[in-house]
Amino acid sequence: MPAKKDPDASTSVPCFYGAELRYRREQAGLTLEQLVEGSFRGISFLSQIERGERGMPMDFARHVDERLGTDGFFQRRCEDAAKARRAGHQWYSAEIPDMEKQAQTLEEWAPNVVPGLLQTGAYMRGLIRYVEPETPPETAEERVNARLARAELWKREDRPTYWGILGESVIRRTPLPPAVLAEQFEHILDVLRSTQSVLQIIPETTSWHPLMNGMAKIMTFADAPPVVYTEGDSTGKIVDYPAHVQAYRRKYDLLRAVALPPEASLALMEEAVRTYKDEAQQGD
Repeated sequence: MPAKKDPDASTSVPCFYGAELRYRREQAGLTLEQLVEGSFRGISFLSQIERGERGMPMDFARHVDERLGTDGFFQRRCEDAAKARRAGHQWYSAEIPDMEKQAQTLEEWAPNVVPGLLQTGAYMRGLIRYVEPETPPETAEERVNARLARAELWKREDRPTYWGILGESVIRRTPLPPAVLAEQFEHILDVLRSTQSVLQIIPETTSWHPLMNGMAKIMTFADAPPVVYTEGDSTGKIVDYPAHVQAYRRKYDLLRAVALPPEASLALMEEAVRTYKDEAQQGD
């Protein structure tokens, strides 16, 4: 059996408190199962908190302080970790960047916009301008910087294996300048080639297909159960109930079956880059 991997407390505020929680639990001689007893939470949930992948909700912080006799330490500090997660992120997706870092595989379906991990700064600014036009400029720039920081994931040697599926309308029907789109899709191609990632495209002619009503991101981990993240306007949800995760898994596999092959998908994107570059030059 491989040695148990200690959480790196220096990575982030959530990782610091996760490492402290694990230290206090082990000092008290409690197993994961013993600590969650009576909390209405699962062992995998506690394990993800200890690894800094999920925030600690206040009700669980109260439970931990009571069981470990930590005099309100985790109640006082769990909001600090939550604030660290939220910086530059929407409240409903604040946990996702840390989960992406811990994932072994990332598979996502993006029917309407380029996935966050693949976005350029110019694309993200344009997206905010169209979708959330009342966002203050300083808030928009904070979110752009946070989005680009997420993309540092691609530079890691231990990055997760990535498989993405895009709707063709993401490439064909985005109301941004041709130069921005050329840069965006060329960036995607560079990431795919440098990381040996896979991308497929659902043709616009395929009107009905699995997962046609929204995005989905499936994440698997080395020592925790898989989860799914879904998102809509001003809302997002982490799905971890095994039967529901399995249902998403099945639908994603069926979606792959109706998508263009990877080679044809890349060729379509390469053609789009050439087209947008020509349009940008003609507009100069």
